[in-house]
Parts: sequence; C-alpha cells; structure tokens
Amino acid sequence: MFHNHSSTDASAIDARLAVARTVAISGGELATDYFYRQSELVVETKMSAQDAVSQADRNVEDLIRQHIQTAFPEDGIIGEERPETVGTSGFTWVIDPIDGTSLFLAGLHHWCVSIAVMLDDTTVVGVIQVPLYKETFTGSLNQGAFLNGERLSLNNAHTIQNSLIGVGVSQRGPTQHSVNVIQALLAGGGMFYRNGSGALMLASVAAGRLGGYYENHIMPWDCLAGLLLIREAGGLTAPFCQHWPLAKGDHIIAAAPGVWDDLNAIVIAAEKED
Repeated sequence: MFHNHSSTDASAIDARLAVARTVAISGGELATDYFYRQSELVVETKMSAQDAVSQADRNVEDLIRQHIQTAFPEDGIIGEERPETVGTSGFTWVIDPIDGTSLFLAGLHHWCVSIAVMLDDTTVVGVIQVPLYKETFTGSLNQGAFLNGERLSLNNAHTIQNSLIGVGVSQRGPTQHSVNVIQALLAGGGMFYRNGSGALMLASVAAGRLGGYYENHIMPWDCLAGLLLIREAGGLTAPFCQHWPLAKGDHIIAAAPGVWDDLNAIVIAAEKED
C-alpha cells in the first residue's frame, strides 16, 4: 500500500524527523556512557561483558521508546530488543538501539543508533547517530539526506574499481553468497570492506565513503534508515521485503549510481553459483 503524501503528512513527517534526531542523540549519549563504563559495570554487577552490552542495548531502546510514546502515543514501534508496539496512526518506528554490539563489546568505535519511521509501507524518516564520531545522519522522503546538517549528494565518479564496497555477512542467510560476492569483487579489480555495523556501512554509502553495500541477510531495524539515506543522497537500493513481512528480513543491495549495475551483476552471479 502506498500512502498519498498530503501536506498534513509532510508536517507529521517533519515532526517525527525532529524527534527521531533528538532521541537518536539521547540514545547515543546513554550508549556512550555504557561504552566507557563497560569494564566497571562488569566488575560492579558481576555480569559478563556480553550481559552488560545486552543491558545497555535494552536500556537505550527503552529510553528511545519512552520518548516516542510521549511524543506520538498512537505510533507503532518495532525494536530489536522489545516486543512490537502496534499503533493506530499509520506511522511505525523501527529502531536498533546499538547496531554493532560485537564492536561495542570489543571496545571498537564504529557502532551506531539507527531509527527509521515508516508511513504504511514506505520509509519516510531515517536517522543514524554515530556517537563516538559525533556524526548525525538525517533524511526524510523527498527532502534529501544530510550529515551534521550538510546535504549529501552522490555523483557518478564511484565505480567498482575505485571505491570500497561494504559486504555484510549474516549467519541467518547463505554465507557462501557473501564469499562469492567478495571473490567476484576482487576478480573485478575491486575491494571489499566490513566493519560489523550494517547501519553504519549504509550511512557510509550515503556519505560517498563506500561505493556500495551488499549483505546476504539483514533485519529491518539495521537497514531501513540507511537505505532511505542512500536513496535521498541519489543512490540506488534494491526492494526490501517486497513479498513477505518485514520481520523476516531480506538480502540488500545499495550503491552509488556508477556502482549499481556492476554490483548487481556480481550479486546475481554470486547467488546463481550457490
């Protein structure tokens, strides 16, 4: 179902973009506090490091949910850590409180908070907050994508040969597909990149830092915000969960215009090889 976006919707979307940005920053601050106190928390609470990260994840999601429920009590919420809240407004928030928990646990800096808002089946808002780099990616449908307020715009200069291509590998999907994609990239004179946060790698495509991104399987809270940012910056993305429910997840392809055809050809060939 595609919603006819009226001016009422536009102001409703703007209001949610503003809240999404605010709550992503607040969530990022809370997560950062946990990040720097991890070892102390483990000692104090006798928790394992993994449990401490899980607690951080849940508490950040709870903080974000409380903000959303206060501002927009009729909106639905789908989060990684808590059961779905069904809404009545047509708007649904899709949140990942900490994307890249294994990185967070390892003391690496490239994790982020990802928040998308959907109106019916269309993603209309995307915010990715990268606290330790002090970067806030924001975008809304037909209004562009921005990094710390500066508009993002992809050009045709990126190719498979001259840019890094992000490749995600999920155990939920056929990992051989990812291996095949990496081999084909290398054979085609390209190079792959992976940092363990799908949301952050997608934001990096929108910012022109990566030429494209492929993952064999990803969940909606990891990718909807990033996919919107890429489209709003002038990039291309494959349909996500077109023929089944969002909760099932899907593989994704996203790229700058000059990378799109070659990356698609590589992915199609890689999936046929299996």
